[in-house]
Amino acid sequence: MLKFFMMVGFMIPFFFSFFFWGLVQNMFFLLTFLFLFNLQVTEGWGVQGYFLGVDSLSNALILLSFWLCSLMILASFNVLKVNFNTSIFVGLIVSLLMFLYLTFSSMSMLLFYIFFEASLIPTLFLIVGWGYQPERLQAGLYLLFYTLLASLPLLMGIFFLYKCGGSLEFLSIFSSMYLDFVYIWFYFSMVLAFLVKMPMFLLHLWLPKAHVEAPVAGSMILAGVLLKLGGYGLLRVLPFMNKLASFLNIVWIIISLFGGVVVSLVCLRQSDLKSLIAYSSVAHMGLVLSGLMTMNYWGLDGCMILMIGHGLCSSGLFALANICYERLGSRSMLVNKGLLSFMPTMTMWWFLLSSCSMAAPPSLNLAGEISLINGIVCWSNMSMYMLILISFFSVVYTLYMYSSSQHGSFFMGIYACCSGNVREYLMLWLHWFPLNYLILGVDFCIYLLK
Repeated sequence: MLKFFMMVGFMIPFFFSFFFWGLVQNMFFLLTFLFLFNLQVTEGWGVQGYFLGVDSLSNALILLSFWLCSLMILASFNVLKVNFNTSIFVGLIVSLLMFLYLTFSSMSMLLFYIFFEASLIPTLFLIVGWGYQPERLQAGLYLLFYTLLASLPLLMGIFFLYKCGGSLEFLSIFSSMYLDFVYIWFYFSMVLAFLVKMPMFLLHLWLPKAHVEAPVAGSMILAGVLLKLGGYGLLRVLPFMNKLASFLNIVWIIISLFGGVVVSLVCLRQSDLKSLIAYSSVAHMGLVLSGLMTMNYWGLDGCMILMIGHGLCSSGLFALANICYERLGSRSMLVNKGLLSFMPTMTMWWFLLSSCSMAAPPSLNLAGEISLINGIVCWSNMSMYMLILISFFSVVYTLYMYSSSQHGSFFMGIYACCSGNVREYLMLWLHWFPLNYLILGVDFCIYLLK
């Protein structure tokens, strides 16, 4: 599978070509389909080298990274149109894809940490370089310092793990932790960086700022893949701390379930489209984190399925918000009104992706949420009350976003009408189709994660 990494690396000479934008975009799509057809279903790790290997979890997230990077270039045509440092922009996307590939295929904990942090750098440059408002500098600092501050204890925890076990390979790390003061600090140091990355409620303040100020490509990769790095890290780290996790995970489950309800209410107070979609990501990730921390089979399975479904759905909603922003010059929901009469065909895509966001059948989000609710209720019956509120308010704020943006009288300052073009419809269809088609393979996914 290393041939795909080499293929991404050999895209760098394309930047010296005059038609590099189309070349890189088509090569990304070709890379995605080649990876899909070469996908090997293995139980356990398929070793690629001394420190690299993949399993079913890595394969799914690598494929999601390839797919969303292809759609990022398709959605960012405005950068090419104004010719604003296009080669650097595409170079950052290619470098980000390389770091993500290495993160998901690292078998060493230290290598995983290095590439986990390296993926932050291209994202920061995308936000600061191609963001919309002057506040993008503040958003970049929030992103940088929240992530780095939480990641330093993770590095100390990795060194402590090497001192205790003599190895940092995922295959050779064994569970020997017990309830002791030193090991409890070790647990918190290993988990904190991934909680910030997901992000968990109370550690989420960087996410809405980063999303609101980021260009459409930054928002798509941030919601689609970079938030999943936290879930992926927890899925790798928690198995060798299962004795500690069985006692201490209750803290994160309570905070996540309570935070999911609070953030859902915050969504109803938003006047910015991108901010609303960003806060809805925090609510969905709270549900994912709760299911993951239960450490039972239903919760881990639902966590994996909803991470893939949310990556596609949230990325599509950010792309839709950007399409409206390019027409109207504003993301305010006071301006983005009456789009049903302004862009009638685009309303269908708003409806399809909004219904996927509220976990309506046949979307992948439905299978993930059913599995997560099963897992969390099996863990504790008392969690049912919070799950009812999260599920209800998920529908409420999604319908609020859809109805307030599509209905009513449109803004009188609009001076042009363009419902959409082929590129935008193709990009939205490529978000929606896998999101609904993959539910046919949910039983296969459940089998892989046994």
